[in-house]
Amino acid sequence: PRTLSVADLERFPPQQIGEFEMICESGANLGKRQNLRGVRLRDILEQAQLKALTPHHFRRMAIIARATDDYIAVFSWAEIFNSAVGDQVIVYFSKDGQPLDDSEGRIALISTTDQRTGPRHVRWLNEIEVRPLGR
Repeated sequence: PRTLSVADLERFPPQQIGEFEMICESGANLGKRQNLRGVRLRDILEQAQLKALTPHHFRRMAIIARATDDYIAVFSWAEIFNSAVGDQVIVYFSKDGQPLDDSEGRIALISTTDQRTGPRHVRWLNEIEVRPLGR
């Protein structure tokens, strides 16, 4: 287990999100989000130096991003490490050069390449868990 603060995240290679549409699960457009700064979830996971019995065991792992209210977004290992999705799953901590406000918490997560970005938008990100699935 590791605990990372905004200051810790600022030491990772920065990612800037220019603009994307926030689309909720129903398909309704909730407006544009823009000028977000953060880091790739993949970079955080790589820095954690996770271990598995064999490299093949990583294929059976799920990454769960959890908010303080227990809202979750789930990713497969392959999504993060073996697809273009992983390039755009961002743990972010600032908007327009300022810390996030109370509507998102100090740290949030978004998958900007999802067709419906809302369901995997985790405000008040509190925990990232890597869990093996199956046997």
